[in-house]
Amino acid sequence: MRRFRWWWGALVLAAVAVLVGIFVLFGAESRNGQPLPRPSPPGSGPLTAVALGDSTVSGEGAGAYTAETNGQNGDWCHRSPNAFIQKIRFPGILQRVNLACSGAPSAQVGLGDAKQWTEGSQAQQLATLVKDHRVPVVVIAVGANDDPKFSAQVTECFKAWFSAGLPSCSVAMQRDWQSKVDAMVPKVVKAVDDVKSVLARAGYVPADYQLVLQSYATPVGPGIPEALRNLNGCPFRPDDLQWIARDGVTTLSRGLKEAARQTGARFLDLAKAGAGHEACSGGADPSREWFTRLTLQLGDLTQVERASHALQESFHPNANGHAEVANCLNEFLATREGNASCLAGPDGHLHPAPEVTAR
Repeated sequence: MRRFRWWWGALVLAAVAVLVGIFVLFGAESRNGQPLPRPSPPGSGPLTAVALGDSTVSGEGAGAYTAETNGQNGDWCHRSPNAFIQKIRFPGILQRVNLACSGAPSAQVGLGDAKQWTEGSQAQQLATLVKDHRVPVVVIAVGANDDPKFSAQVTECFKAWFSAGLPSCSVAMQRDWQSKVDAMVPKVVKAVDDVKSVLARAGYVPADYQLVLQSYATPVGPGIPEALRNLNGCPFRPDDLQWIARDGVTTLSRGLKEAARQTGARFLDLAKAGAGHEACSGGADPSREWFTRLTLQLGDLTQVERASHALQESFHPNANGHAEVANCLNEFLATREGNASCLAGPDGHLHPAPEVTAR
């Protein structure tokens, strides 16, 4: 009986030792069944925030474009040092890399052979970057240049202003806008999934980084002074301005939110971010606007290879707009979970509002 008790005690001690070992080895890997973030992303190199996407990310409209993306060798990606990614503030971040390209469709953001202004896949560029950088933040904005072709639609509205006898551009747009947005969603999903696969191949797990898919802000809206609804600033019909702000951008945002849900990305909605600060909304004082008015680079008209890009900056977030988006995004990243909408607070600056509040 005494021998049995001795062996029983030894067995209990052995079991305790095994349990302690398991806790030491694996206890730090989960809490309440959820994996904990590792101290930092895998690999070596500086912690780096990365942005991918189209003109709203590259900095189109924010000016001071890097020489190599301002027409050099046919590259018109228009990446600006004033773009919001350059203003990201995140613990430990030492570098910020903008891979976005003006006009980029989802296919060029994802993996594949698609090019935009001579540049290849942004996801593949990210694959090269993570070889010597650690990436805890990835922000993507893409989709408007897919089936919706939002910039082209705004151009059609611009043309409609010249043709008083023809229907407003929104008459045709609203017929199939929802179906175009629906067709866009799987393309955005693929691009985001490609970005995730690049990071997974580099050894990243979801807890290593924040992945944010953001939508688009309304560049123009109703209420523009009559004196500016022309070539002096914003040549659009009132009903077209109303449709863009009320239906066009909000429908686009709903589609992008669905893409974020399908890919597991956090969603930051910018649909109402520019309210009260759209192009031409400032009247005689454009300094309070966060978007460019109709912008013509006269110098570009003197060069054949640049002439077709003379209007490229029009109706995009300007440097002030990018600073506001950066402010909202920085606060959003600090929360580390959930979705939000960028809305102006009592201080007049953009802040992330929980979705239930935004509605």
